[in-house]
Amino acid sequence: MEKRTLGSTGDSLSILGFGGVTLVGLHQDASNELVENAIDNGINYFDVAPSYGKNQETEVSMGTALRSHRKNVFLACKTGCRDAKGASEEMLRSLNNLQTDYFDLYQLHALSSVEDVQACFAPGGAMDCIIEAQRKGQIRHIGFSAHSSEAALLAMEMYPFASALFPVNFVIWQEGHFGPEIAQKAAEKNVGRLALKAMARTNWAEGAVRDYPNCWYEPLTDAYHAELALRWTLSKDITAAIPPGDPRLFALALKIAKNFTPIDSD
Repeated sequence: MEKRTLGSTGDSLSILGFGGVTLVGLHQDASNELVENAIDNGINYFDVAPSYGKNQETEVSMGTALRSHRKNVFLACKTGCRDAKGASEEMLRSLNNLQTDYFDLYQLHALSSVEDVQACFAPGGAMDCIIEAQRKGQIRHIGFSAHSSEAALLAMEMYPFASALFPVNFVIWQEGHFGPEIAQKAAEKNVGRLALKAMARTNWAEGAVRDYPNCWYEPLTDAYHAELALRWTLSKDITAAIPPGDPRLFALALKIAKNFTPIDSD
């Protein structure tokens, strides 16, 4: 699988990442098989968060599945806490769950407002813990994920982050105007760009039967449109994309990414 360099880090990541949500509700044997298959197909970028699943189940499952591969993968984790004490406790628990003594990338999770960013950078905020953990060698690179342009732009002004994880989706990029500003600022500052929601179709309709219950949005599931959407995202100036959190959709995304060619204007 094609690999690209993440910003200024020097690390090469597979253009498709493996999202921990994919493991929600699976037995360990099934998780092991999924992770092994991903690695066998060239994926080295794994992303997880303690909030995925119940009682950090995906961290525990991924930690076991990656135990013999840890040194050969790029492991990214997150904290949703905005204060140093909470972030420290969450990070240490994640290190234990994932059976590792360091993260390649640790991210402020789901920055959704200016207030979120300000809380993280306030005295006693989460960034105090994260910067200290990097100094101790528990974190190699620091990044963030964002669901707000204002939050992402402010975060990049306040700290030289290694990466930004944000939606890069053909609909919201073209119609909602969410994405281009973040991508442009990140490129100017050489912040690595990581993509969410490449295969999103729309919000779940109220009362809809969710055939993909671990997906936060209604995904594209037919091969033709899923391929167009993922190829569109991978044709942007990003390092990697994380597909929807479902084993069936991960298999579809893996097939597309392995045969990726840039999309043209037609």
